[in-house]
Amino acid sequence: GGLKEAEELEVQVVETRKMVLGVEHPNTLASMTNLALTYRNQGQWAKAEELEVQAMKTMKRVFGEEHPKTLTTTSDLALTYTGKTQARCQSR
Repeated sequence: GGLKEAEELEVQVVETRKMVLGVEHPNTLASMTNLALTYRNQGQWAKAEELEVQAMKTMKRVFGEEHPKTLTTTSDLALTYTGKTQARCQSR
């Protein structure tokens, strides 16, 4: 399988965990960041950004701004912004 197959599986996991565990559960948030990484690897910057922003805001509320998981997700979002900018520059 490739990235598309990974995306399909990760979407299923995120949706199931949201229903079963709730959106604020650490496993749900981890699944969201995994899916965002897959989107980023596919160049789907808007989808990655949306998920990372949602996860980061939730992690700030649940864990606090200085928690390692929150900081990692914030860093991931920064990488998405960088990738999005680079992709935009390369397409010109």
